[in-house]
Amino acid sequence: MLISLPNLSAQQYRISLLTCDAGDELYSAFGHSAVRVMDLQGGRDLVFNYGTFNFKTPNFYGKFASGKLDYMLSVSTYRDFIYEYEYFERNVREQVLDLNPEQSRDLVNFLEINYLPERRNYRYEFFFDNCATRIRDALEQVLGDQLIWQDGEQEGVEKTFRELIDEKVLYMPWADLGIDIALGSVIDRDAAPREEQFLPQYMEEAFARAEIQGDGPTRPLVKESLSILDFGDKEKSMGLMNPYLLFWVVAILFTAITFIGFKKKKLLLGFDLALFGLLGIIGLVLAYLWIFSEIPSTKWNWNILWAFPGHLILIPGLMAKTLKPWVRKYLLFALILADAAVVFWILGWQSFHPSLIPLFLVIILRTNYLYYNIARYRTVAV
Repeated sequence: MLISLPNLSAQQYRISLLTCDAGDELYSAFGHSAVRVMDLQGGRDLVFNYGTFNFKTPNFYGKFASGKLDYMLSVSTYRDFIYEYEYFERNVREQVLDLNPEQSRDLVNFLEINYLPERRNYRYEFFFDNCATRIRDALEQVLGDQLIWQDGEQEGVEKTFRELIDEKVLYMPWADLGIDIALGSVIDRDAAPREEQFLPQYMEEAFARAEIQGDGPTRPLVKESLSILDFGDKEKSMGLMNPYLLFWVVAILFTAITFIGFKKKKLLLGFDLALFGLLGIIGLVLAYLWIFSEIPSTKWNWNILWAFPGHLILIPGLMAKTLKPWVRKYLLFALILADAAVVFWILGWQSFHPSLIPLFLVIILRTNYLYYNIARYRTVAV
């Protein structure tokens, strides 16, 4: 718990940015940022952390999916904070800020006020309001025009929000796939230098470039950089069971099924029931995120072209003893949707996960096969 320090001189504060490298779990894959406040006279060493949440929140997963989960500013001792990263062998670096006494005092006051029970919670948004951007915004609030980010000195990154995410979850292919499916076309635009700071790595680089002006000689924002924990770079591998390999196996399986069905003049619909059932369920989730979620990045998600909720109606249509006329029309509609997804990808309207290529081929193959052959092998209802 934070101990308020209202009567202490600002000169006794040593304030720094802590940047923590990624962990092995998805929630830690993007790294973390926190603020360290040392009271050199009183001996207190605290870490202000905007990246905490309560797992006991009622309807936790529903609120998370809907973008209604609040994060909070928490305070711990530096020792407890570092212990966790030491335990999980995650690198931690420290950038000591060159703030004058008044700026240090104002920043501590800002953090203390934000730690008040009525102010510590905030509505988390991954790209624009998270553990890193909150620290940047706090510093801007305190320093105002005296803080110059010097983004012009940054080497051109020119990456979209999706590409920035992808580079962090490259060796978590299933998580990468899930993220790419859940997030829409709004993240397929280049992120400006300031927008890249939602990732702690880019925030750390921005702090290293920044300067303070107007309160004396211009000076770098960071006066000292330290390595607190360094476990080296870990070897990473996505493993054999990844969507790239699995989906090509599925594509080969469906190609063989289609060939056998064509030779034996059979539809072999059991595989299609599983395929379109799964696609329909994914489509329902995407529709929910698009319509009901408050997360901006889940809007305008054209994954719904291939994973369409309406595919679920194919299940009773394909299982019926007599073929209803609407089934062939819907198969044609599903084929057009899958083709449209490919066109959207080629035109750059949305980037889909690369592992989906064989799945697109499967959808196109089976809708074509069923459209042209289902009436031959089934009784048609009049």
